[in-house]
Amino acid sequence: MSDPGLASPVVNPAQQHHRTGASAPTGTQLHDLTALEQAAAVRAGEVSATELVEHCLARIEALDAGLGAFITVTPERALAAAAAADGAVVAGGDLPALHGVPTAIKDLNNTAGIRTTFGSAVLTDFVPDVDDAVVAALAAAGTISLGKTSTPEFGFPCYTDNDLVGPTRCPWDTTKLAGGSSGGAAAAVAAGLLPFAQGSDGGGSIRIPAGVNGLFGIKPSRGRVSNAPYGSEVTALGVQGPIARTVRDAAAMLDAMAGPVPGDPFWAPPLPPGETFLAAADRPPGRLRVGRYLDSGMPGAELDPEVRAAFEDASQLLASLGHEVEDMPGPPLTEGVFPAFEVVWALSATTLPVPDAAVPQLRPLTRFLRDRGLALSARDVMAAMFTLRLFARRLIQATSRHDVVLAPICTMPPRSVGWFDADGDGAADFERQTRYAAFPAVYNITGQPAVSVPLWWTAEGLPVGSMLVGRPADEATLIALSAQLEAARPWAFRHPAMW
Repeated sequence: MSDPGLASPVVNPAQQHHRTGASAPTGTQLHDLTALEQAAAVRAGEVSATELVEHCLARIEALDAGLGAFITVTPERALAAAAAADGAVVAGGDLPALHGVPTAIKDLNNTAGIRTTFGSAVLTDFVPDVDDAVVAALAAAGTISLGKTSTPEFGFPCYTDNDLVGPTRCPWDTTKLAGGSSGGAAAAVAAGLLPFAQGSDGGGSIRIPAGVNGLFGIKPSRGRVSNAPYGSEVTALGVQGPIARTVRDAAAMLDAMAGPVPGDPFWAPPLPPGETFLAAADRPPGRLRVGRYLDSGMPGAELDPEVRAAFEDASQLLASLGHEVEDMPGPPLTEGVFPAFEVVWALSATTLPVPDAAVPQLRPLTRFLRDRGLALSARDVMAAMFTLRLFARRLIQATSRHDVVLAPICTMPPRSVGWFDADGDGAADFERQTRYAAFPAVYNITGQPAVSVPLWWTAEGLPVGSMLVGRPADEATLIALSAQLEAARPWAFRHPAMW
């Protein structure tokens, strides 16, 4: 395998720049290249897909024991796919947009012939016979999966820890958690194990780990990316999306993932003919009206000064770029919205593919949610669903005068390993999570697109992301604005020491 490049220097933030060329500058390691740079280099014959895959596999072997980013690594399959990709380059002809670029699939998604644990020791040996639609779409775009990234048990927590590989740690400080539930994906990208990775988001699970790890993540609109063949359509909260170092990489990945499958219950309107999300990253956003708020409405949720500083800094940057930034009230939360969300979240735990005899093997939080969900009446569930649907309608109407909304993602900087669940009490764990991740879930309720932008690092060197929310089905404006922010304050080549 290629040298993993563990001695690569940390890039000085003052020397960061935005590269768009295909080939690597002198001294650049393969993992320094963006996904689009890698694709261009493969297409031009400057590097092979096999070299890229070997390089990433070497870094996983060298670094992942201290991160816990992967549950399953599939080197044989990845190398076989890379050899086929190299053969296609030699043969000539049209190649897909991301041909030969390494990635990985979150272990909440089914992968045919590859074990899919859903982060649970109960399903350690489960091997599905079908790919989820998003898995097939990424393969069709030319990406090569190196395996399955870590997720907490059934994706319920906003941090990543499980009984298979333990906690997933933030590469910026491995005493801290990487966030969740797409924590493995984010840790892998932040540590340079992958250029980008697929995640999913049912209550902040892309935005939280992207913010914790200094990355850009997109929670797409409901119906933008298919959840076929199974998915989470009953609650309509969960969506699939990209986690990447650059806006352009994330946009290109979203282009690859987007699109309905016959039978999907929701469809986001397609982009106009000939337009792409990647093209949106290359055009000015225009002058936007940005509403901002700091009050999540969550009882007991207090903002850390670093989060407030990140929010004010993002506001000032937006204003300096010519946007109209104005204060607005927080979400119009009625007294029942958070309890209703908790009811629906617990409802998701009632149909876990776990036999009754194996329930004692579940982690305390999962057991707590399952027990709570099974205690619900049909009336409880219908009332909660009605409350959330009405709230979504009112929130979209209340924010309709703004092109974009700015808010924090989490109320605190990254948390230490064990902070949520050290006492083994599922109910207490859940309560800590609701205070920590007080902002993102409302936009899973509304179905609006939202992104995490990495604009702030604490004095200790920990990333604190901020959230931008778009109008329904308007990922393009968010991508254009995020690319403008990235150009004004480049972040993509600011790396943790292990880089």
